[in-house]
Amino acid sequence: MTTNPRRAIGFTTDLVAGAVALRSWTVALQTPPTEFYPRFGPLPAVVGVTGQPDTWDVVGYTRTLRLSDGGTVVETITHSEPGVHFAYDLSRFTGVLGRLVSGGRAEWTFTPAGTGGSDASGGPGGSSPHSDSATTDIRWQYRFFPLPGRAFIVRAIVGLFWAPYMRRVLSAIVETIEARGSRPGD
Repeated sequence: MTTNPRRAIGFTTDLVAGAVALRSWTVALQTPPTEFYPRFGPLPAVVGVTGQPDTWDVVGYTRTLRLSDGGTVVETITHSEPGVHFAYDLSRFTGVLGRLVSGGRAEWTFTPAGTGGSDASGGPGGSSPHSDSATTDIRWQYRFFPLPGRAFIVRAIVGLFWAPYMRRVLSAIVETIEARGSRPGD
């Protein structure tokens, strides 16, 4: 995969979840992607996952996402620190994205935000991801690496569709975290 960081085109969004960091990390990563990634404008939905291990949290694990436009993408975990940070590379895009990008990278960070409400202001931080801090700032960064001559198109897709899509997806993830946060054994 060509991953020249100078050519990366991406977006970062964050939102505060009303749950501790470790709980937020677990729900966000262990819920199947088919539950969070719907079709949005020209962006295809995730409609299936193949090759995923029982848990999605070990460096080196891979899975293939099947997309509603018939395309696929392979995700490979590159960093996993429970309750703190999670990253994966995206490769072997097929379908429309395969004609635009050589790959991608997603990074998630989970930072205790204090005991404030689930708004963007959070609260005082500095506690451990395993603490009883009532809220967690979740930051999701996504970067695409455009193929030569495709940067303009990728930049337009990210600006017009991917950025609002990420905000919508992260909101759904936070709603799920908060709904499951109080249910034991979930």
